[in-house]
Amino acid sequence: MRSDLHGPLSAYAARLHATVGDGHHVASPLGAWLLLAVTATTADSDPAVADGAAVKLAQALGTDLPSAAEVARTLLDAPHPLVGSATALWHTAGQGDDGSTAWRAALPRTTEVGALPDQAGLDAWAREHTLGLIETFPLKVKPTVRFILASALATRVSWATPFDVADARALGANSPWAGQLRRALRSPSDGHRCAIVSTARAGDVIVHAAPAQTTDGAGLVVLSVAAAPQVPPAEVLAIAYDLSAGAADGARPAGSHSLFDLPLGETPLWTLTEERVHTWERDGREERHNAVLPCWSARNDHDLTAPALGFPAAATTLATALALPMNEFEARQTAVARFDRYGFEAAAVTGMAGITSMPPEGVARTAELRFGHPYAVVAVATDTRADGVTGPWHGVPVFSAWVAEPEDVPEA
Repeated sequence: MRSDLHGPLSAYAARLHATVGDGHHVASPLGAWLLLAVTATTADSDPAVADGAAVKLAQALGTDLPSAAEVARTLLDAPHPLVGSATALWHTAGQGDDGSTAWRAALPRTTEVGALPDQAGLDAWAREHTLGLIETFPLKVKPTVRFILASALATRVSWATPFDVADARALGANSPWAGQLRRALRSPSDGHRCAIVSTARAGDVIVHAAPAQTTDGAGLVVLSVAAAPQVPPAEVLAIAYDLSAGAADGARPAGSHSLFDLPLGETPLWTLTEERVHTWERDGREERHNAVLPCWSARNDHDLTAPALGFPAAATTLATALALPMNEFEARQTAVARFDRYGFEAAAVTGMAGITSMPPEGVARTAELRFGHPYAVVAVATDTRADGVTGPWHGVPVFSAWVAEPEDVPEA
């Protein structure tokens, strides 16, 4: 992970997961953070939005707006081969063009900008950019929606070395899952990394790292971290983010124990045994690790409107840049993931919408025009050339008719 992103993202992840709660869930703090960072490009490029909202946006991002904007451009404009990413900004057709145009140039070049799609269009965008893992966009289009900013992240990878299969009882006699499951995953003898790590936050934790097959030198490592059962989930998640800093390089986690410094026997997190073996280790002491994990999957929809997550400030900032009215906003994320013997897949779509109030009541008249008797038709040519010059055919009537013998609509 980029060193200038790791700290801010870890802090943001702590707030997001705290908002979600302690239940089984998956989320993408990066997906939400990137959406805020794309908004930061609008604030950074337009002095008109350098107000209290911009200050709150920087606080949520955990860094200054220019730095966040640069991270967003760098990540989105140089996509990872195994992690698909996309962003889009849509606004009501014919509106949103009155503000400063500087922010448009500051957006990541890959950010799609255009007229607000209908619900089917938003859902199609979600499917396209999540490998089909997410079928529907997390927000609904309503007549009062003026703009939507969206991000999508998705991956589907195979392990470089698949897991072996173990009896679920290997999860431990005190595991509540051991009696619920028949089979679990066991790390292979080679290819995965394991460690017992001492941490200041939670004492000893266990760590498993499964690397995916690489593409053009780019890969993905999925890190699993468990602490003693009484350690709060927020603490374990924070430790996992701390340890993730070196995971991509295959670094041994700081604070890793030598197995020869630990007592033999059973603990809630591991069993340590010793046997006589033939070994090439110079001191005659060989260390071996393996890990037993369950398969798992999750799908969640998260409300991101809590002030600590930064979307109130982001919505205000973007509405100002677009010169669009906004009375309220919505921000949500849909996330899915699956971890099994052969690989890992995950996707998240994050959306933020600026909403205005309904217009005052008035009167509307609708005319339905009926061509129920003979009528005239004239076909007129248009001739506007690529250079903007009007050609000689422009406005010339080419065909004309008098319709007096109507025909029935043919069967499909």
